[in-house]
Amino acid sequence: MSAHVFIAEDEASIVSLLKYNLEKEGYKVSHSENGEDALKQIKLKQPDLILMDWMLPELSGVEICKNLKKDNKFNDIPVIMLTAKGEEEDKLKAFDTGADDYVTKPFSQKELNARIKSLLRRSKPQSSSDIVEFTDLKIDRITKRVYRKDKEITLGPTEFKLLDFFIKNPKRVYSREQLLNNVWGENIYVEFRTVDVHIRRLRQAINIQNTKPLIRTVRSAGYSLES
Repeated sequence: MSAHVFIAEDEASIVSLLKYNLEKEGYKVSHSENGEDALKQIKLKQPDLILMDWMLPELSGVEICKNLKKDNKFNDIPVIMLTAKGEEEDKLKAFDTGADDYVTKPFSQKELNARIKSLLRRSKPQSSSDIVEFTDLKIDRITKRVYRKDKEITLGPTEFKLLDFFIKNPKRVYSREQLLNNVWGENIYVEFRTVDVHIRRLRQAINIQNTKPLIRTVRSAGYSLES
């Protein structure tokens, strides 16, 4: 599954340019044009990386960054601040609030792409791997095969996507709505109970004999992959 990049930017021309180039690179892209909605959407969708405009309506990019970095659920999401402010003092302020990188407008798309790839490799090295392991579970993303204790497990396409999504962030609890948005996709109507059905199928498939359960149900919260 491709990395999810969230754009918090109120200039439509910049959003269109970024979206076009990022999707061409294979990223999943979503965006918001104002700060309040951006913060809400980021916490709901939990993207892999955020491109954040410094000046946003309702809530500034700096305030959003501060909010995210003080919350353990979201403080590991890398943030690249996009701004017309180019003074050293402004850069220091951005880094002080928790931004991971700082790009001044106008920017080179090639340079921005390189910085995105670099941050993603540092923050989620397993996301770019062809083979990912968690305890005695192994996913081969190229062949779409899954193994538990070296025994191959047969999964349906949705169960594979669920497991691949979980394994990017082990121990993180995802709500049903977050799983729907990230695995099924936005603007696709699927009932919450559909998530429960596929989680049950995934559990049955990977819980082979003499192994410990790996998917935990967190009451009133959702599901997580844990040993």
